[in-house]
Amino acid sequence: MTLGLRANAGQFALLVLVNAFVGAMVGVERSVLPTLAETRFGVASATVALTFLVAFGLAKALCNLLAGELATRIGRRRLLLLGWLVGIPVPVLLATAPSWEWIVFANLLLGANQGLAWSATILMKIDLVGPRRRGLAMGLNEFAGYLAVGGAALGAGYLAAAYGPESAPFWIAGGALVLGITLTLAFVRDTGAHLALEAREAEVRDQGAKLPGSAFGRLLHSSWTDRQLLATNQAGLVNNLNDALAWGLLPMLLAAEGLDAVRIGWIAALYPAVWGVAQIGTGALSDHVGRDPLIVVGMLVQGAALVLAALAHQFGTWAAASVLLGLGTAAVYPTLIARVADRVRPGDRAAAVGIYRLWRDLGYVVGGLTVGFLADAAGFRGAILVVAGATAASGLLAAALLSERPPGRSLTHGAAPVARS
Repeated sequence: MTLGLRANAGQFALLVLVNAFVGAMVGVERSVLPTLAETRFGVASATVALTFLVAFGLAKALCNLLAGELATRIGRRRLLLLGWLVGIPVPVLLATAPSWEWIVFANLLLGANQGLAWSATILMKIDLVGPRRRGLAMGLNEFAGYLAVGGAALGAGYLAAAYGPESAPFWIAGGALVLGITLTLAFVRDTGAHLALEAREAEVRDQGAKLPGSAFGRLLHSSWTDRQLLATNQAGLVNNLNDALAWGLLPMLLAAEGLDAVRIGWIAALYPAVWGVAQIGTGALSDHVGRDPLIVVGMLVQGAALVLAALAHQFGTWAAASVLLGLGTAAVYPTLIARVADRVRPGDRAAAVGIYRLWRDLGYVVGGLTVGFLADAAGFRGAILVVAGATAASGLLAAALLSERPPGRSLTHGAAPVARS
């Protein structure tokens, strides 16, 4: 057994496919659910309409943290299966919900599904490839997940136009669920042995920061004491705050401007699709030039894209803003996870990644609460401009914190190679 992308290509490719089905589960919501709040359930307030995002983000964030602990205790494959099992009721609930409260409950389950299953696929891919191609591995993982998010959003938009938005779009999630469970049960293998191999190699080289022994100590260390991890955690939170805006608020703005379901579906799909495809390049690039430049530039590009979206009045301009937002997010998303994995020892990786994903997905909670309030108070465009400013500020803060090098080895560019890919 060896580490490396080439040596584990079959299992790695299978996990890429599985993560595409994880992404498709959530993608169907991005083009149709926000507009259903008013048309199907009579929810007029943006703050109330975005409660589904608060529920989703809170459940996903907490399950990310839980996944970091469970992955070490029960293994990665069992964690992935647990994530699929939690998601089983979701498509039926979304398609048949009699009230908005049921939609919110369905999103609690969907957040748990995403937190457990997506975390498992991330950890398994990192285990397989070792440190040398970690950025590329994360790029491929997020490529599959978010390309599927975009494809499902576009497909849901067309189904909504053809059959109505009430139920048909959500059966895309049902198909993804069945295929994901089947592939996981039949073909996915646990990666504990690969993790143990890398841990032995890292111990020999005395490589990576060691986290405290207690769960609270690890949370405090990653969230505040280690400024490198603090930088990644705050950038992840703000990244998902603006993703909450793109998911929950932008479709409302587009509908208010008179765009139909198909055109809203295209704009909702362009952002995650570009994000997904571009991550292959940005993840691999970070292996060569370092993680930090991509993190800082990506956050600034996201801020510029949101300004463009706030000022737009035509379909083409909104489409361009979605593409630009996707490119900025692609620079940041796989790079932040790889940066966290670089920073700590292999045995602490699951906990550190879980804590990062806790903070990152709390961005949905912060976004769901603040963006809806801002939209009700200052309008859709005003809310988007405020989030644009916060995103740019996060990029500048990351630049300042990541430049603070503690004594000893810098892990910005990843660890030394264990095996060739």
